[in-house]
Amino acid sequence: MKSLVMVLAGGEGRRLWPLTRDRAKPAVPFGGRYRIIDFVLSNFINSGFRRIKVLTQYKSNSLNAHLNRGWRLALMLDEFVEAVPAQQRLGPDWYKGSADAVFQSLDIITDEQPDHVFVFGADHIYRMDVRLMFDAHVERDADLTVATIPVPVSEAHEFGIVEVDASWRIVGFEEKPKSPKPMPGDPTRALVSMGNYVFKTTSLIRELTRDAGTESSHDFGKNILTTMINRAPCYAYDFAQNSVPGMVESERGYWKDIGTLDAYFNASMDLIAVTPSFNLYNRDWPIRTANYPNPPAKFVFADRAGNRVGMASDSLVSNGCIVSGGRIERSILSANVRVNSFAAIQDSVLFEGVTVGRHARVRQGIVDKHVLIEPGAEVGFDAAQDRARGFTVTDSGITVVPKHTVVSK
Repeated sequence: MKSLVMVLAGGEGRRLWPLTRDRAKPAVPFGGRYRIIDFVLSNFINSGFRRIKVLTQYKSNSLNAHLNRGWRLALMLDEFVEAVPAQQRLGPDWYKGSADAVFQSLDIITDEQPDHVFVFGADHIYRMDVRLMFDAHVERDADLTVATIPVPVSEAHEFGIVEVDASWRIVGFEEKPKSPKPMPGDPTRALVSMGNYVFKTTSLIRELTRDAGTESSHDFGKNILTTMINRAPCYAYDFAQNSVPGMVESERGYWKDIGTLDAYFNASMDLIAVTPSFNLYNRDWPIRTANYPNPPAKFVFADRAGNRVGMASDSLVSNGCIVSGGRIERSILSANVRVNSFAAIQDSVLFEGVTVGRHARVRQGIVDKHVLIEPGAEVGFDAAQDRARGFTVTDSGITVVPKHTVVSK
């Protein structure tokens, strides 16, 4: 059977502002050396699905560059990861919703002639063997299979809730209900849609064409799923049962929607635990990304008497970084960060090319690319001061410094 993957990567990501001020949400850096989109692409490549179209729209330059430089597959073997910009093929409108994005790209599907189409989002952190979901889809002869994950009922109101019968056939869907309906056999948990779908191609084209002729929000969950379940066999797939090679049991079911700054920060901190709930070091299921010719990370000065020691603990430090007599604790440094003597970085995420001057301090911060923190300056120690500088401070106290900012003392 022939399949095609369509990754929805045109999201604006307003709740991640200012990280999405200059880039699409899937292009936001994560984990030191990755972009958010690398996780869904790695899942498909590792699962053996290597015919992938990425639908882009919002501020897509950095995303397109990342795909072009880092995701070149073997065209001779009919393998590809290709960016598809919004083309306005059906009129002077940009994508009106996730379903409309695929509808406006139906020519891609008809050109490739797949039997099944994957429609996945590009803005979640997880590992998934997509083959297992696809096998369940084919075995049930489903027109649509939706990836779901059980979450506590007390938290489920923030998501789209899938209601299933005893055979896991979908019988209902509600977007962010006040009282989520529990899953079969477990009154404490509800099934949350992950926004990942597998369609029979004929069913996908039929449903998208029907939806295009209606006054709807053209959303896969709200408009496609809710009506399709009355016309065709649609099933839920339980992501909590998914396994990938090299995974330990504590990682099972790990899936993070990093749609807010606090969620982004918390997911980043998950990576640096002694026993992380999401392990970047699984060689059997690698997270793939673009590789740049950066030198190894470097730590210099060991003047313990003068407290001038370049060191990092409980942290991820990427290639090209120089920690020159500064101290890093529970933090993530992206490529080519420079931390100078007597500086201190704690519980923070620094993007590529950040420079931290002598005696500067950063605590609970997310610092975007090419920021200069001048000697003696502080980030994350005075919320009122940070806001007065124009920085975003979240309800939990995370300070976000925009790209190309100079932070003065």
